[in-house]
Formats: sequence, C-alpha cells, structure tokens
Amino acid sequence: MEPSAKIYVAGHSGLVGSALIRRLRAAGHSELIWRSHKGLDLTDRQAVREFLRKERPEYVFLAAAKVGGILANSRCPAEFIGQNLLVQTNVIHEAYGIGVRRLLFLGSSCVYPKHAPQPIKEEYLLSGPLEPTNRPYAVAKIAGIEMCWAYNRQFGTHFLAAMPTNLFGPGDRYDLYDSHVIPALLRKMHEAKTSGAAEVVIWGSGTPRREFLHSDDAADACVFLMNLGNGQLETIIAEDTIPPIVNIGCGEDITIYELAKLIAEVVGFKGRLVFDPSKPDGTPRKLLDVNRLAALGWKPRTSLRKGLSKAYEDYSENIAKAADPSLVSTESP
Repeated sequence: MEPSAKIYVAGHSGLVGSALIRRLRAAGHSELIWRSHKGLDLTDRQAVREFLRKERPEYVFLAAAKVGGILANSRCPAEFIGQNLLVQTNVIHEAYGIGVRRLLFLGSSCVYPKHAPQPIKEEYLLSGPLEPTNRPYAVAKIAGIEMCWAYNRQFGTHFLAAMPTNLFGPGDRYDLYDSHVIPALLRKMHEAKTSGAAEVVIWGSGTPRREFLHSDDAADACVFLMNLGNGQLETIIAEDTIPPIVNIGCGEDITIYELAKLIAEVVGFKGRLVFDPSKPDGTPRKLLDVNRLAALGWKPRTSLRKGLSKAYEDYSENIAKAADPSLVSTESP
C-alpha cells in the first residue's frame, strides 16, 4: 500500500480497528477514511454504496462487527448473526463494485470446529461442529470468508480473510456484559483489589486453553498481509480447495487458570481465585497453527505479560474511574 493510497477502515473505533488506525498512521499513511456508526450505518446497503462510491478507497480493512462474550451471544443470537451478515455483505459487495485493489476481512478463531485438531490449521474450516455458545456469530464470519472466496473466483478480486486468535488491548470492552475473558478479569481483579475483596469468582473450570494476542500485533499482521507482494498474495487466494484465509496468532496457549493467576499478578490482587464449574467453559482448546503467516515472514512482538501490563495501564488510566462495580461478570474464554 502506497503512503498516499486511500484506505478505509470499517470499525475504526473497535479493538482491532483502532489498532489498525494507529499502525497505519505510524507507517505514514495519511489518506485514512472512517466513519462512526452515527455517520454511516453499515447495515444499510444504500448508505454503504453511496459512501464507497464517493470516497473511492483503494484498500479496505473490514474490522467492523458485533462482538461479545458468552452471555451476550446467548441472549442476542439473532443480532449476532443478522447484523454481522448485513455489515460484511454490504461492505464486501460494494467494495467489489468500486473496484478496490484489496480487501482484508477480519474473522475469528471461533469459525473453526469445537473439537478441531490442535493446533488449528486453516484447512480445518467446516470440518466439524461449531461451539454452540457462539455459533450464530461464527456462521456469520464463515459466510464472510466464503463471500471473499467466491468473489475472488468469480470476479478476480483480491479479497483476503484473516482469522485472529483471542485479542486484547487498548479500546477493549470492560463493561462485563460484552467483554471477553481478559478485559473481564482485569476489571474484576482491579475492583476486588480496590475494594479489599477476599476472592474473585471466575466462570468455568479454569481448564480450557486459550491463545492470546495483543491488538497492536494483530493490526501489524493485518497491515503486513495487505502489503504482501502479488506473487505471495496469489498463492493464498488462488487455491481452489482452501479458502483465502490466514491465521493470526502467537502459536502458544495457556489455561484460563494460568491466565487468571498472571492477571492477578499484573493487577496486584492478592486474594483467592475461585472457579465456578457450573458456568460454561466454551471450547476446550483453541490454538491456531500460524505456520502459514510465519512462512510469509511475520511474527508477534508483544509477550503476554507485557501486553497485559499495557492493557491494565490503559484500563486504569481511561476506564476504571467510570466502571460500574455492580455489573455482573460474563467473561468468555
């Protein structure tokens, strides 16, 4: 991507989108385009068409999505599948309509089967049943992957799908209804420490294993992929039997118990960690095979401990004072 190229980041205020804006600015890109939800409703096909035809971006990062934890997914499944299908369908189709040079669609590791062999390779997509707790969201993301693949085959587009592992970092959600495991635990540990609580109760058994990546690393990987040479990109999108997807992760995982202990250390919480096995665990293990990305020449820079420290600093400085401790935790590993 040339420094002067017009780049549209859909979902610029979210966890990945805001990290993309930071990364692109750091790389010298000055022609960045974004709109708030108030300024552009991505579920409105006509509004998306008019916006893209007016702005004419050359590159599109599709990071806009409705996301949330286990409780949010269970309470609003229709919203998770319906809104995400509308957003990605509108942006992908209208990006094709104006002839964008490349588009990167941000998916999720939840697209893979619940009991997929570990580590999870890109070709495991659609090889088994999904995790029921977030199946509507996963199905929507799978549709986005298939749409990129279909447009590449039929129209010769250069649409790529990136499957990031569990992400965290600045701009994360800490409201405990929509939050995932790291922001939820950071907040719970912080509130327990400041209130002098003796224990923190954590959903599930603590045994599931998860892989985590800082959002700045994820954004760096996305920009790296968008900057691939034509030959490298063609090797990914020209496959007839494998969708145009690339896993983004660090290639290492830990248990939720180990994660909770590490977060307690970072926050400075000295009390007990109590796990509630009556609450759902989700998928037993999710570790991505990142050999495809590594072979292209990318690797992460931020360790988990360093990333957690940065995330807690962001939470303490920007969010903790406004947090409502009366909310009920719904952390989702």
